[in-house]
Amino acid sequence: MIIANTPYDDVFKTLLNDCSRLFIPVINEAFHESYTGDEKIALLQNEHLLNRQGGEQEKRITDSLAMIGDDIYKQYHCECETNPDNTVAIRLFEYDTGIAINNSRIEGNKLIITFPKTAVLFLRSNSNTPDEMVTRIEAMNGKALEYTIPVMKVKNYNVNEIFEKKLLFLIPFYIFSHGIAVLFAAYGSSFHRDFSVRTPLPVT
Repeated sequence: MIIANTPYDDVFKTLLNDCSRLFIPVINEAFHESYTGDEKIALLQNEHLLNRQGGEQEKRITDSLAMIGDDIYKQYHCECETNPDNTVAIRLFEYDTGIAINNSRIEGNKLIITFPKTAVLFLRSNSNTPDEMVTRIEAMNGKALEYTIPVMKVKNYNVNEIFEKKLLFLIPFYIFSHGIAVLFAAYGSSFHRDFSVRTPLPVT
C-alpha cells in the first residue's frame, strides 16, 4: 500500500529538491544549529518499506532526509504535518527506525543504529500543541532511552520573523495557513518587488 501525498507534502518536497539551501535555516531554527548556509547539503533516499502483519509491505516516503556539513555531516529528518494528532509520533518513529536500520552497522556482537535528528513542522496548531515531542524506548532489562523531537509551528512566525531568520522555506506554508492577504497587509503592494530584491531564491 502506498500513502498518497498531500499538496503540502508536494510543495515541501519541491522546495527541498529545487531550493535545498532554503532548508538550512529551517534546520538552524529547529535544532539551534549555526550553519552559515554555505555548507554542503545532500538529499538522501527517503523511501522505506514497513513490514506489516500478514506479510504485507507498506511503502512510506519521508518528506525530507538530508545530510548537512562540510567535514562532519549530520543527518536531519523533517516532516510537514497539517494538524497535530496522536498518529504523528508513531509515524515519526516508524520513519526514524527505517532510516536508522539503513544506517546500521555491526561491530563485533553489537548492532549499532543511529537515529537522525528529527523535527516536525505543523501548519496548524493550538494551545495544546507541544513545543517538543518525546519518544521513550523501554527495554526488557529495565533500561530506557528518550529523545526529543522539536516542533515548529507556522503560526508562531510572523512575516518579519520569516525574513529576519531567512525562513523563506516557510512562505508557502504561511500562505496556506494565513492567506496571501496577510502578506500584502504586512508588506503592501511592494511585496513581490521587496521579496525578489531582498531574498533571491538560491537554486540547488
